[in-house]
Amino acid sequence: MEEIHKISPEHLSIDRLQEIIEKGFKLELSEKSKALILKGRKYLDDRMKTQKEPIYGVSTGFGCLCDISVSGEQLSILQRNLVMSHACGIGERVPNEIVKLMLILKVQSLSYGYSGVQLETVQRLVDFFNNDVCPVVYQQGSLGASGDLVPLAHLSLPILDLGEVNYNGKDLPAHEVNEMFGWKPVTLQSKEGLALLNGTQFMAAYGCWCIMNAKRISAAADVAAAISIDAFDGRIEPFHPAVHAIRPHKGQIETARRISELLAGSEIISRQKVHVQDPYSFRCVPQVHGASKDAIAYVESVFTTEINSTTDNPTIVPDEDLVISAGNFHGQPLAVALDFLAIAVAELGSISSQRIYQLIAGERGLPIFLVSNPGLNSGFMIPQYAAASIVSQSKQLCTPASVDSIESSQGQEDHVSMGANAATKCYKVVQNSERVLAIELFNAVQAIDFRLPLKTSPVLQSICAEYRKVVPFIGNDCVMYTHISNSVEFLRKIKF
Repeated sequence: MEEIHKISPEHLSIDRLQEIIEKGFKLELSEKSKALILKGRKYLDDRMKTQKEPIYGVSTGFGCLCDISVSGEQLSILQRNLVMSHACGIGERVPNEIVKLMLILKVQSLSYGYSGVQLETVQRLVDFFNNDVCPVVYQQGSLGASGDLVPLAHLSLPILDLGEVNYNGKDLPAHEVNEMFGWKPVTLQSKEGLALLNGTQFMAAYGCWCIMNAKRISAAADVAAAISIDAFDGRIEPFHPAVHAIRPHKGQIETARRISELLAGSEIISRQKVHVQDPYSFRCVPQVHGASKDAIAYVESVFTTEINSTTDNPTIVPDEDLVISAGNFHGQPLAVALDFLAIAVAELGSISSQRIYQLIAGERGLPIFLVSNPGLNSGFMIPQYAAASIVSQSKQLCTPASVDSIESSQGQEDHVSMGANAATKCYKVVQNSERVLAIELFNAVQAIDFRLPLKTSPVLQSICAEYRKVVPFIGNDCVMYTHISNSVEFLRKIKF
Protein backbone atom coordinates (compact mmCIF):
# COMPACT_ATOMS: atom_id res chain seq x y z
CA MET A 1 0.00 0.00 0.00
CA GLU A 2 1.39 3.40 -1.01
CA GLU A 3 2.08 5.86 1.78
CA ILE A 4 0.46 9.26 1.35
CA HIS A 5 1.56 12.67 2.56
CA LYS A 6 -1.33 15.10 2.71
CA ILE A 7 -0.51 18.69 1.74
CA SER A 8 -2.09 20.85 4.40
CA PRO A 9 -1.57 24.08 6.39
CA GLU A 10 0.01 21.94 9.12
CA HIS A 11 3.71 22.45 9.90
CA LEU A 12 6.08 20.82 7.42
CA SER A 13 9.50 19.89 8.81
CA ILE A 14 12.66 19.18 6.85
CA ASP A 15 12.78 15.74 8.47
CA ARG A 16 9.30 15.05 7.11
CA LEU A 17 10.37 16.32 3.70
CA GLN A 18 13.28 13.89 3.77
CA GLU A 19 10.96 11.04 4.74
CA ILE A 20 8.64 11.83 1.81
CA ILE A 21 11.53 11.67 -0.65
CA GLU A 22 13.39 8.68 0.80
CA LYS A 23 10.30 6.51 1.33
CA GLY A 24 8.65 7.41 -1.96
CA PHE A 25 5.49 8.92 -0.50
CA LYS A 26 2.76 10.12 -2.86
CA LEU A 27 1.21 13.57 -2.38
CA GLU A 28 -2.45 14.37 -1.90
CA LEU A 29 -4.09 17.74 -1.36
CA SER A 30 -6.06 17.77 1.88
CA GLU A 31 -9.66 18.99 1.83
CA LYS A 32 -8.54 22.03 3.85
CA SER A 33 -5.90 22.94 1.25
CA LYS A 34 -8.35 22.45 -1.61
CA ALA A 35 -10.83 24.77 0.12
CA LEU A 36 -8.16 27.44 0.68
CA ILE A 37 -7.01 27.29 -2.96
CA LEU A 38 -10.60 27.56 -4.25
CA LYS A 39 -11.31 30.42 -1.84
CA GLY A 40 -8.27 32.37 -2.99
CA ARG A 41 -9.11 31.89 -6.68
CA LYS A 42 -12.76 32.85 -6.21
CA TYR A 43 -11.78 35.97 -4.30
CA LEU A 44 -9.43 37.08 -7.10
CA ASP A 45 -12.03 36.38 -9.81
CA ASP A 46 -14.67 38.36 -7.90
CA ARG A 47 -12.23 41.18 -7.23
CA MET A 48 -11.34 41.46 -10.93
CA LYS A 49 -15.00 41.98 -11.85
CA THR A 50 -15.15 45.26 -9.95
CA GLN A 51 -11.47 46.28 -9.82
CA LYS A 52 -10.78 49.56 -11.59
CA GLU A 53 -7.20 50.21 -10.49
CA PRO A 54 -4.48 48.03 -12.06
CA ILE A 55 -3.10 45.16 -9.95
CA TYR A 56 0.55 44.36 -10.52
CA GLY A 57 1.09 41.15 -12.48
CA VAL A 58 -2.64 40.49 -12.64
CA SER A 59 -3.69 43.24 -15.03
CA THR A 60 -0.27 44.77 -15.76
CA GLY A 61 3.04 43.78 -17.26
CA PHE A 62 5.90 42.51 -15.11
CA GLY A 63 8.97 44.04 -13.54
CA CYS A 64 9.74 47.44 -15.08
CA LEU A 65 6.64 46.95 -17.30
CA CYS A 66 4.39 47.21 -14.24
CA ASP A 67 2.86 50.50 -15.44
CA ILE A 68 1.53 48.97 -18.67
CA SER A 69 -2.04 47.73 -18.29
CA VAL A 70 -3.35 44.63 -20.04
CA SER A 71 -6.98 44.19 -21.10
CA GLY A 72 -9.16 41.55 -19.49
CA GLU A 73 -9.38 39.35 -22.57
CA GLN A 74 -5.58 39.18 -22.74
CA LEU A 75 -4.93 38.17 -19.12
CA SER A 76 -4.55 34.46 -19.90
CA ILE A 77 -2.16 35.21 -22.78
CA LEU A 78 -0.18 37.48 -20.44
CA GLN A 79 0.37 34.65 -17.95
CA ARG A 80 1.30 32.11 -20.64
CA ASN A 81 3.73 34.58 -22.21
CA LEU A 82 5.31 35.14 -18.81
CA VAL A 83 6.12 31.45 -18.34
CA MET A 84 7.44 31.04 -21.87
CA SER A 85 9.59 34.18 -21.90
CA HIS A 86 11.15 33.47 -18.52
CA ALA A 87 12.33 29.95 -19.42
CA CYS A 88 15.92 31.05 -20.07
CA GLY A 89 17.78 28.48 -17.99
CA ILE A 90 21.25 27.39 -18.98
CA GLY A 91 24.13 25.38 -17.56
CA GLU A 92 23.99 22.04 -15.82
CA ARG A 93 20.76 20.15 -15.20
CA VAL A 94 19.13 20.24 -11.80
CA PRO A 95 19.17 16.67 -10.41
CA ASN A 96 15.77 14.97 -10.32
CA GLU A 97 15.87 14.65 -6.53
CA ILE A 98 16.09 18.45 -6.29
CA VAL A 99 13.34 18.88 -8.91
CA LYS A 100 11.07 16.64 -6.83
CA LEU A 101 11.76 18.82 -3.80
CA MET A 102 10.92 21.89 -5.89
CA LEU A 103 7.58 20.32 -6.83
CA ILE A 104 6.65 19.58 -3.21
CA LEU A 105 7.66 23.02 -2.01
CA LYS A 106 5.82 24.84 -4.82
CA VAL A 107 2.67 22.84 -4.08
CA GLN A 108 3.02 23.60 -0.35
CA SER A 109 3.47 27.32 -0.98
CA LEU A 110 0.46 27.55 -3.32
CA SER A 111 -1.75 25.49 -1.00
CA TYR A 112 -2.29 28.24 1.58
CA GLY A 113 -4.69 30.12 -0.69
CA TYR A 114 -2.72 33.37 -0.79
CA SER A 115 -1.65 32.95 -4.42
CA GLY A 116 -4.92 32.95 -6.32
CA VAL A 117 -4.20 29.89 -8.45
CA GLN A 118 -6.65 27.36 -9.86
CA LEU A 119 -6.98 24.03 -8.11
CA GLU A 120 -6.17 22.18 -11.35
CA THR A 121 -2.84 24.02 -11.62
CA VAL A 122 -1.73 22.81 -8.21
CA GLN A 123 -3.09 19.32 -8.87
CA ARG A 124 -0.99 19.06 -12.03
CA LEU A 125 2.17 19.69 -9.99
CA VAL A 126 1.02 16.95 -7.61
CA ASP A 127 0.47 14.65 -10.60
CA PHE A 128 4.01 15.31 -11.83
CA PHE A 129 5.43 14.42 -8.42
CA ASN A 130 3.34 11.30 -7.94
CA ASN A 131 4.23 9.89 -11.33
CA ASP A 132 7.95 10.76 -11.23
CA VAL A 133 7.56 13.18 -14.11
CA CYS A 134 10.41 15.62 -13.51
CA PRO A 135 10.45 18.84 -15.53
CA VAL A 136 13.88 19.54 -17.01
CA VAL A 137 15.30 22.50 -15.06
CA TYR A 138 18.68 24.19 -15.40
CA GLN A 139 20.92 25.49 -12.63
CA GLN A 140 21.78 28.92 -13.98
CA GLY A 141 19.55 31.91 -14.56
CA SER A 142 18.05 32.94 -11.21
CA LEU A 143 19.00 36.12 -9.36
CA GLY A 144 17.00 35.04 -6.31
CA ALA A 145 15.18 38.37 -6.25
CA SER A 146 11.67 38.00 -7.66
CA GLY A 147 12.14 34.49 -6.45
CA ASP A 148 13.63 31.91 -8.78
CA LEU A 149 11.98 33.10 -11.98
CA VAL A 150 14.02 31.17 -14.53
CA PRO A 151 14.16 27.70 -12.93
CA LEU A 152 10.52 27.94 -11.84
CA ALA A 153 9.55 28.81 -15.43
CA HIS A 154 11.15 25.55 -16.56
CA LEU A 155 9.34 23.73 -13.74
CA SER A 156 6.06 25.21 -15.00
CA LEU A 157 6.42 24.81 -18.78
CA PRO A 158 5.07 21.22 -18.82
CA ILE A 159 1.81 22.45 -17.27
CA LEU A 160 1.32 24.30 -20.56
CA ASP A 161 2.37 21.29 -22.68
CA LEU A 162 5.75 22.96 -23.29
CA GLY A 163 9.35 22.17 -22.44
CA GLU A 164 10.80 18.80 -21.54
CA VAL A 165 10.41 16.30 -18.73
CA ASN A 166 12.47 13.39 -17.55
CA TYR A 167 10.34 10.24 -17.31
CA ASN A 168 11.55 6.67 -16.87
CA GLY A 169 15.12 7.89 -17.27
CA LYS A 170 14.49 9.58 -20.62
CA ASP A 171 14.11 13.22 -21.61
CA LEU A 172 10.87 13.62 -23.57
CA PRO A 173 8.78 16.53 -24.85
CA ALA A 174 6.29 17.41 -22.16
CA HIS A 175 3.33 17.15 -24.53
CA GLU A 176 4.16 13.47 -25.21
CA VAL A 177 4.16 12.57 -21.52
CA ASN A 178 1.05 14.67 -20.84
CA GLU A 179 -0.73 12.80 -23.63
CA MET A 180 0.47 9.50 -22.20
CA PHE A 181 -1.23 10.30 -18.87
CA GLY A 182 -4.23 12.02 -20.40
CA TRP A 183 -3.30 15.41 -18.95
CA LYS A 184 -4.61 18.36 -20.94
CA PRO A 185 -2.61 21.61 -20.90
CA VAL A 186 -3.81 24.03 -18.21
CA THR A 187 -5.15 27.38 -19.40
CA LEU A 188 -3.65 29.83 -16.95
CA GLN A 189 -5.93 32.45 -15.45
CA SER A 190 -5.00 35.89 -14.15
CA LYS A 191 -1.93 35.96 -11.90
CA GLU A 192 -1.24 32.23 -12.23
CA GLY A 193 1.94 32.47 -14.24
CA LEU A 194 3.27 34.97 -11.74
CA ALA A 195 2.32 32.70 -8.83
CA LEU A 196 4.17 29.80 -10.45
CA LEU A 197 7.33 31.80 -11.20
CA ASN A 198 7.55 34.06 -8.16
CA GLY A 199 8.82 32.07 -5.20
CA THR A 200 11.96 30.66 -3.65
CA GLN A 201 11.45 26.97 -4.37
CA PHE A 202 14.70 26.51 -6.33
CA MET A 203 16.79 27.95 -3.50
CA ALA A 204 14.67 26.24 -0.89
CA ALA A 205 14.87 22.82 -2.54
CA TYR A 206 18.64 22.98 -2.81
CA GLY A 207 18.86 24.30 0.73
CA CYS A 208 16.68 21.53 2.17
CA TRP A 209 18.79 18.92 0.37
CA CYS A 210 21.95 20.54 1.74
CA ILE A 211 20.55 20.59 5.29
CA MET A 212 19.49 16.93 5.15
CA ASN A 213 22.94 15.92 3.97
CA ALA A 214 24.82 18.34 6.20
CA LYS A 215 23.22 16.70 9.25
CA ARG A 216 24.26 13.28 7.96
CA ILE A 217 27.79 14.47 7.19
CA SER A 218 28.08 16.11 10.60
CA ALA A 219 27.33 12.77 12.28
CA ALA A 220 29.81 11.01 9.98
CA ALA A 221 32.46 13.63 10.80
CA ASP A 222 32.24 12.75 14.50
CA VAL A 223 32.71 9.06 13.73
CA ALA A 224 35.64 9.66 11.37
CA ALA A 225 37.23 11.98 13.94
CA ALA A 226 36.82 9.43 16.74
CA ILE A 227 38.54 6.71 14.70
CA SER A 228 41.30 9.15 13.75
CA ILE A 229 41.78 10.20 17.38
CA ASP A 230 42.27 6.62 18.45
CA ALA A 231 44.41 5.79 15.43
CA PHE A 232 46.63 8.79 16.24
CA ASP A 233 46.86 7.67 19.89
CA GLY A 234 45.08 10.82 20.98
CA ARG A 235 44.07 11.89 24.46
CA ILE A 236 40.53 11.71 25.88
CA GLU A 237 40.81 14.66 28.29
CA PRO A 238 39.74 17.36 25.77
CA PHE A 239 36.31 15.72 25.64
CA HIS A 240 35.66 15.80 29.40
CA PRO A 241 32.27 17.38 30.26
CA ALA A 242 33.90 19.80 32.71
CA VAL A 243 35.74 21.48 29.84
CA HIS A 244 32.56 22.18 27.93
CA ALA A 245 30.38 23.07 30.89
CA ILE A 246 32.31 26.32 31.21
CA ARG A 247 31.89 27.20 27.52
CA PRO A 248 28.45 25.73 26.97
CA HIS A 249 27.79 26.07 23.27
CA LYS A 250 25.18 23.46 22.46
CA GLY A 251 26.99 21.92 19.48
CA GLN A 252 30.29 21.82 21.37
CA ILE A 253 28.75 19.96 24.31
CA GLU A 254 26.95 17.54 21.98
CA THR A 255 30.13 16.80 20.01
CA ALA A 256 32.26 16.19 23.10
CA ARG A 257 29.63 13.83 24.47
CA ARG A 258 29.40 11.98 21.17
CA ILE A 259 33.16 11.54 20.81
CA SER A 260 33.37 10.27 24.41
CA GLU A 261 30.60 7.77 23.73
CA LEU A 262 32.25 6.55 20.54
CA LEU A 263 35.60 6.03 22.29
CA ALA A 264 34.19 4.41 25.45
CA GLY A 265 35.87 1.08 26.08
CA SER A 266 38.84 1.63 23.76
CA GLU A 267 42.10 0.01 24.86
CA ILE A 268 44.02 2.61 22.88
CA ILE A 269 42.43 5.74 24.32
CA SER A 270 42.74 4.50 27.91
CA ARG A 271 46.44 3.63 27.86
CA GLN A 272 49.15 5.87 29.30
CA LYS A 273 50.21 8.63 26.90
CA VAL A 274 53.70 9.98 26.34
CA HIS A 275 52.57 13.20 24.65
CA VAL A 276 50.92 16.00 26.64
CA GLN A 277 48.80 17.51 23.89
CA ASP A 278 47.30 16.68 20.51
CA PRO A 279 47.18 18.93 17.43
CA TYR A 280 44.11 21.12 17.15
CA SER A 281 42.49 18.97 14.47
CA PHE A 282 42.09 16.29 17.17
CA ARG A 283 41.95 18.32 20.38
CA CYS A 284 39.48 20.94 19.10
CA VAL A 285 36.96 18.62 17.45
CA PRO A 286 34.18 19.67 19.88
CA GLN A 287 34.77 23.35 19.17
CA VAL A 288 34.98 23.03 15.38
CA HIS A 289 32.42 20.28 14.74
CA GLY A 290 30.19 21.88 17.37
CA ALA A 291 30.21 25.26 15.66
CA SER A 292 29.14 23.56 12.44
CA LYS A 293 26.33 21.75 14.26
CA ASP A 294 25.06 25.05 15.65
CA ALA A 295 25.21 26.66 12.21
CA ILE A 296 23.33 23.76 10.61
CA ALA A 297 20.63 24.02 13.28
CA TYR A 298 20.24 27.75 12.65
CA VAL A 299 20.00 27.29 8.89
CA GLU A 300 17.43 24.53 9.39
CA SER A 301 15.29 26.96 11.40
CA VAL A 302 15.43 29.53 8.57
CA PHE A 303 14.46 27.00 5.93
CA THR A 304 11.72 25.51 8.08
CA THR A 305 10.11 28.93 8.22
CA GLU A 306 10.54 29.34 4.46
CA ILE A 307 8.97 26.05 3.42
CA ASN A 308 5.92 26.86 5.54
CA SER A 309 5.44 30.22 3.83
CA THR A 310 3.83 31.80 0.78
CA THR A 311 6.53 33.46 -1.30
CA ASP A 312 4.92 34.71 -4.50
CA ASN A 313 3.68 38.22 -5.31
CA PRO A 314 1.26 39.92 -5.13
CA THR A 315 -0.15 38.46 -1.94
CA ILE A 316 -3.87 37.79 -1.86
CA VAL A 317 -5.55 37.89 1.56
CA PRO A 318 -9.25 37.14 1.05
CA ASP A 319 -10.22 37.49 4.73
CA GLU A 320 -8.91 41.07 4.78
CA ASP A 321 -9.99 41.95 1.22
CA LEU A 322 -6.39 42.74 0.27
CA VAL A 323 -4.19 42.29 -2.76
CA ILE A 324 -0.75 43.64 -1.88
CA SER A 325 2.33 43.89 -4.06
CA ALA A 326 5.29 43.34 -1.74
CA GLY A 327 8.52 41.35 -1.54
CA ASN A 328 8.09 37.90 -0.03
CA PHE A 329 9.81 36.44 -3.08
CA HIS A 330 13.16 38.05 -2.19
CA GLY A 331 15.69 35.34 -1.38
CA GLN A 332 17.92 37.23 1.05
CA PRO A 333 17.02 35.15 4.15
CA LEU A 334 17.93 32.00 2.26
CA ALA A 335 20.98 33.43 0.51
CA VAL A 336 22.63 34.51 3.77
CA ALA A 337 21.76 31.19 5.42
CA LEU A 338 23.11 29.17 2.46
CA ASP A 339 26.40 31.05 2.54
CA PHE A 340 26.60 30.33 6.28
CA LEU A 341 25.81 26.66 5.72
CA ALA A 342 28.49 26.33 3.05
CA ILE A 343 31.09 27.74 5.45
CA ALA A 344 29.96 25.44 8.26
CA VAL A 345 30.08 22.31 6.10
CA ALA A 346 33.37 23.32 4.47
CA GLU A 347 34.95 23.51 7.92
CA LEU A 348 34.05 19.88 8.56
CA GLY A 349 36.06 19.05 5.46
CA SER A 350 38.89 21.42 6.35
CA ILE A 351 39.59 19.99 9.81
CA SER A 352 39.17 16.46 8.43
CA SER A 353 41.90 17.12 5.86
CA GLN A 354 44.26 18.14 8.65
CA ARG A 355 43.63 14.90 10.53
CA ILE A 356 44.42 13.05 7.28
CA TYR A 357 47.71 14.94 7.04
CA GLN A 358 48.64 14.06 10.63
CA LEU A 359 47.82 10.38 10.17
CA ILE A 360 50.22 9.93 7.22
CA ALA A 361 53.11 11.89 8.79
CA GLY A 362 54.79 8.86 10.39
CA GLU A 363 54.18 10.12 13.93
CA ARG A 364 53.32 8.25 17.15
CA GLY A 365 54.31 4.82 15.94
CA LEU A 366 52.38 4.91 12.67
CA PRO A 367 54.36 4.15 9.48
CA ILE A 368 54.88 7.05 7.10
CA PHE A 369 52.04 7.18 4.52
CA LEU A 370 50.36 4.34 6.40
CA VAL A 371 52.09 1.56 4.49
CA SER A 372 54.48 -1.12 5.76
CA ASN A 373 57.06 -0.73 3.02
CA PRO A 374 57.31 3.01 2.19
CA GLY A 375 59.58 3.95 -0.67
CA LEU A 376 58.65 0.99 -2.79
CA ASN A 377 55.06 1.94 -1.94
CA SER A 378 53.62 5.47 -1.89
CA GLY A 379 50.75 4.23 0.27
CA PHE A 380 48.37 6.97 1.34
CA MET A 381 50.49 9.86 0.10
CA ILE A 382 48.20 10.90 -2.74
CA PRO A 383 44.75 10.53 -1.15
CA GLN A 384 45.90 13.38 1.08
CA TYR A 385 46.66 15.42 -2.06
CA ALA A 386 43.14 14.73 -3.32
CA ALA A 387 41.61 15.83 -0.02
CA ALA A 388 43.69 19.02 -0.01
CA SER A 389 42.56 19.81 -3.55
CA ILE A 390 38.90 19.34 -2.61
CA VAL A 391 39.24 21.49 0.52
CA SER A 392 40.85 24.26 -1.51
CA GLN A 393 37.95 24.22 -3.96
CA SER A 394 35.45 24.42 -1.10
CA LYS A 395 37.23 27.47 0.28
CA GLN A 396 36.81 29.16 -3.10
CA LEU A 397 33.13 28.17 -3.20
CA CYS A 398 32.62 29.72 0.24
CA THR A 399 33.04 33.23 -1.12
CA PRO A 400 29.57 34.55 -0.22
CA ALA A 401 27.04 35.05 -3.00
CA SER A 402 24.65 37.02 -0.79
CA VAL A 403 26.90 40.10 -0.65
CA ASP A 404 26.64 40.52 -4.40
CA SER A 405 23.86 42.31 -6.23
CA ILE A 406 23.48 43.23 -9.91
CA GLU A 407 20.76 45.64 -11.00
CA SER A 408 18.13 44.19 -13.32
CA SER A 409 14.79 44.98 -15.00
CA GLN A 410 15.80 48.58 -15.74
CA GLY A 411 16.32 49.33 -12.07
CA GLN A 412 13.00 47.99 -10.80
CA GLU A 413 14.85 45.04 -9.28
CA ASP A 414 17.84 47.01 -8.01
CA HIS A 415 18.85 44.68 -5.18
CA VAL A 416 18.95 40.93 -5.69
CA SER A 417 19.97 38.13 -3.32
CA MET A 418 21.95 35.81 -5.62
CA GLY A 419 20.47 33.07 -3.46
CA ALA A 420 20.35 30.61 -6.35
CA ASN A 421 24.11 30.88 -6.76
CA ALA A 422 24.50 30.48 -3.00
CA ALA A 423 22.37 27.33 -3.25
CA THR A 424 24.28 25.64 -6.07
CA LYS A 425 27.62 26.53 -4.45
CA CYS A 426 26.50 25.08 -1.13
CA TYR A 427 25.40 21.89 -2.90
CA LYS A 428 28.94 21.43 -4.24
CA VAL A 429 30.50 22.15 -0.84
CA VAL A 430 28.32 19.48 0.81
CA GLN A 431 29.44 16.94 -1.79
CA ASN A 432 33.07 18.01 -1.36
CA SER A 433 33.10 17.63 2.41
CA GLU A 434 31.49 14.21 2.13
CA ARG A 435 34.35 13.14 -0.16
CA VAL A 436 37.02 14.49 2.20
CA LEU A 437 35.46 12.65 5.14
CA ALA A 438 35.40 9.47 3.04
CA ILE A 439 39.15 9.88 2.47
CA GLU A 440 39.67 10.43 6.19
CA LEU A 441 37.80 7.22 6.94
CA PHE A 442 39.96 5.42 4.36
CA ASN A 443 43.08 6.65 6.19
CA ALA A 444 41.77 6.28 9.74
CA VAL A 445 40.67 2.64 9.40
CA GLN A 446 44.01 1.83 7.75
CA ALA A 447 45.81 3.51 10.67
CA ILE A 448 43.71 1.80 13.35
CA ASP A 449 44.73 -1.58 11.90
CA PHE A 450 48.36 -0.70 12.64
CA ARG A 451 47.45 -0.48 16.35
CA LEU A 452 46.56 -4.16 16.58
CA PRO A 453 46.53 -6.13 18.81
CA LEU A 454 45.30 -3.11 20.78
CA LYS A 455 41.62 -2.57 20.07
CA THR A 456 39.55 0.54 19.64
CA SER A 457 36.09 0.78 21.27
CA PRO A 458 33.41 -1.83 20.55
CA VAL A 459 31.32 0.75 18.67
CA LEU A 460 34.21 1.81 16.46
CA GLN A 461 35.35 -1.78 15.98
CA SER A 462 31.91 -2.60 14.62
CA ILE A 463 32.00 0.35 12.22
CA CYS A 464 35.50 -0.55 11.05
CA ALA A 465 34.44 -4.14 10.49
CA GLU A 466 31.55 -2.99 8.29
CA TYR A 467 33.88 -0.68 6.42
CA ARG A 468 36.33 -3.54 5.76
CA LYS A 469 33.55 -5.37 3.92
CA VAL A 470 33.76 -2.74 1.16
CA VAL A 471 37.30 -1.31 1.48
CA PRO A 472 40.29 -3.63 2.17
CA PHE A 473 43.47 -3.02 4.14
CA ILE A 474 46.10 -1.67 1.74
CA GLY A 475 49.29 -3.72 2.03
CA ASN A 476 50.94 -2.66 -1.22
CA ASP A 477 50.24 0.05 -3.79
CA CYS A 478 47.12 -0.45 -5.87
CA VAL A 479 44.58 1.61 -7.79
CA MET A 480 43.08 3.83 -5.08
CA TYR A 481 40.21 5.73 -6.69
CA THR A 482 37.84 2.75 -6.55
CA HIS A 483 38.44 2.43 -2.80
CA ILE A 484 37.79 6.13 -2.30
CA SER A 485 34.57 5.83 -4.31
CA ASN A 486 33.49 2.85 -2.19
CA SER A 487 34.32 4.85 0.92
CA VAL A 488 32.01 7.65 -0.25
CA GLU A 489 29.21 5.12 -0.84
CA PHE A 490 29.80 3.65 2.61
CA LEU A 491 29.37 7.08 4.21
CA ARG A 492 26.18 7.61 2.21
CA LYS A 493 24.51 4.36 3.21
CA ILE A 494 25.52 3.72 6.81
CA LYS A 495 23.55 5.27 9.67
CA PHE A 496 25.90 6.72 12.25
